[in-house]
Order: sequence, then C-alpha cells, then structure tokens
Amino acid sequence: MLLLLFGTHLFLTWKTGLIQRKLPLAIRLSLTPDAAVGAETGNGDGGLSPFASLTTALASSLGVGNIVGMGTAVALGGPGAVFWCWITGFFGIATTYGEALLSLKFRVYTPDGQPAGGPMYVLEYGLRRKFAAVLFAVCGVLASFGIGCAVQVHAMADTLPVPPIITGLAVGLLTCFVIFGGNQAISRVCEKLVPFMTLFYLLGCLMILVANRAFLLPACRLILKCAFAPRAVSGGMAGSGLLLAARYGVARGLFTNEAGMGSAPLAAAAARCSDPVRQALVASTATFWDTLVVCLITGLVIVSHLLAREPALLASGVALSGSSFTWRAFSAIPCLGQPVLLFSIVTFAYATILGWSFYGERCLTYLFGPKALFPYRLCWIFTLVFAPMLELPMIFEISDLPNALMALPNLLGLLLLADVIRDETRIYFSGK
Repeated sequence: MLLLLFGTHLFLTWKTGLIQRKLPLAIRLSLTPDAAVGAETGNGDGGLSPFASLTTALASSLGVGNIVGMGTAVALGGPGAVFWCWITGFFGIATTYGEALLSLKFRVYTPDGQPAGGPMYVLEYGLRRKFAAVLFAVCGVLASFGIGCAVQVHAMADTLPVPPIITGLAVGLLTCFVIFGGNQAISRVCEKLVPFMTLFYLLGCLMILVANRAFLLPACRLILKCAFAPRAVSGGMAGSGLLLAARYGVARGLFTNEAGMGSAPLAAAAARCSDPVRQALVASTATFWDTLVVCLITGLVIVSHLLAREPALLASGVALSGSSFTWRAFSAIPCLGQPVLLFSIVTFAYATILGWSFYGERCLTYLFGPKALFPYRLCWIFTLVFAPMLELPMIFEISDLPNALMALPNLLGLLLLADVIRDETRIYFSGK
C-alpha cells in the first residue's frame, strides 16, 4: 500500500503538471464567500458550500494521528521522519486534487437536486466497473465504523480520566444530536469546529516553539540530517538513518491525510461549484493543512522539545510510545500544556467521528438508498458507546483490511482516468 499510494502521488504530480504550484489560488478559492459561489453556479441551493465541504473533509483527516502519530514516527524513524512525512504530504496534494476532480466530474443529482458523488460513481460511470464501485462503497461503510468511529472514541476514552463506558455514552449522545440532522447538520458543525480546534491546537504548539525558539534551527538541521543520512550515524533516535526515517515518515504522511483512500472526494463531490477543477483545487488544500502544516508543526514541537529539555532521551533512543513524546512536549507548558493537548485530542477525535459518519452515509446511500440511513445511524451510536471497552489492537486489525480494499479500487480509477484529470486541468487553466 505504501508503494501504491506514494507511486500514485508521484504519477499524478507529473500528470497534472505539478498542480501544487496552484496552492495559493486553491487557498484563496476555499475562502470565497458562499454567496459568490451560489452566483457562479446559478443556484445557491443544493449541496454544501466549498468551505463546508473542505472542513468536512478536514474533520475526518485531522484526527489523533496528527497529534500522537507524529510522535510515533519520530520514536520509530527518528527526527528525519518529519521531513519524509512533509514530502509525502506535498506530493499527496496531487492525488487529493485528482480524486476530487473525478468525483465532481462523474457525480449525479438526486431527484431533490442534491449532488451525489465519490469514487463509486467514478468507477461506475467513468470506468464502467460496477463491481469495483460496489466494493469501494461496502469497504467505505466498514472502514467508517473502524478507523472513523471505534478508533477515535477509543482514543478519547484512553485520554479522559473517566470510565470508558462514560466516555462512550457521552460521545454517543453528542453525536446523536448531530448525525440525525443529516449531512447539512454534520457539515455545519464541522464548519465551526474544525477551524476553531485547529487554531487552538496550533496556538498551543506556538507556545512551545516560542519557549524553544533557540532550538528551532538546530531542530530543522537535525531533521534534514537524519532524513538523508545513508545509515545510522549515531546512537539513539538521531541515528535511525534514511531508510527508517523514510519508512515511518512516508507511512505517517500517507495515512494521516487519507490522500488516495477515496474518502475525501466524498465530501468534495457534495459541494456547490461552477467547475470540477475549481472545487478540486479547494479540496486539495485539505492535504496542505493536514500534513504540510499540522503534522510539520507537531514534528517541530517534538524534536525541538527533545533538543531543549531531553537531549539524553534523544541520544539514548529509549523506547517510548508516540503519545509519550507529545505529552512530554506539552507538559513543558506550565499549567496549560496538558489541558490544551487533552482538549485537542478530544476535539480532533470527535471531528473525525463526524466526518467519517458523513462518508459512511454517502457510501451506504449509494448501495441501498436513503432508507438505510436510520439503521446506520443507530449502529453508529451503538459502536461509539461500546467500542471504548474493546481492545485497541483488535479494532485496528478489523479496520486495516477494509481500509486497503477501499483504497485499491479508488487508485484503479485514478490511474486509468489520469488522462481525464490532465485534460480537465489543461482546459480550465488555458482559459485563465
């Protein structure tokens, strides 16, 4: 999966003529007021605004992996893993752009005028591969219960100082009020929650970076040195070498932003837009914020903290969990550090629960129609309540297979329709 996903990132970067060059334009388009988008499309009703679509996608990808996952990457791959995670996110922008473009181009409209799109529609109408479309949708529903629901509520239960059943009941109740309001209710909550929780977390990171400002340049030098060291040059984490740094950095970069999995275009396809390329540019900024900003800053926080306060730990390579590195870094902020991190983990996990419930509903609607949504939502709440009492390794084992089987048909569609992505991109920018 690492080779397939990263290879697709590189291939689509070439096919799109380095679409990452258009990132400033994409960020500007993502902030365009809703009224202007409605005027462009000739219809202000139906679907989500571009910004709501973007924040719904970000809600699913900005999970606890962005916080504790970078600690895991540094613990296993050394400081150089931060660089390779960033590089993977940079190339992943092209894949996020491509899968969103195809989902918008091949989407359909329901009788009530709502857009319905995603990789399953690309596979059915773009490639005429009905079996692959059904496989993606089935695995999307299964993956939503695993990585998007059970894993996230379990992370919250592990963090909060209350019995797991209390966490499950509280999260289930809060989620119930949102998801039974439908996709519009989910997107409205994500539109408010995601910017707030991200800025709150980044402000906490900024406090640590300011406190460790004298070690920022040494941290950057250490990250680059470890990223390209052909072999271990010293003991401890700093001596991991290129292979381990690339292995764990690329893995973290690939799975934190979900580029290539086919999940993000489910939100992009629900947006009001005047052109598929336009909204695909907006969708591509999710990978930028997720990996190039949040993961990078988290990595800098961890490495600068180790240099400033625990250089012996960096040199010794003592085996610690990824969460331990992040907690140690935030604990350096007197009084505020741990509450800030606790709040960030809870809100990031809750946002992911909402985002993935949206994805699961889109896949289920494709398979069985709207009539299946009510029992799905009941099963979702049931999973939230009881998942904290399960063993986390078992949850991951159950989640891994549908995640992979979800990505494979999506990557098939991306690679076979890469010329469509290239042509649509050229047509759009030729008129600019």
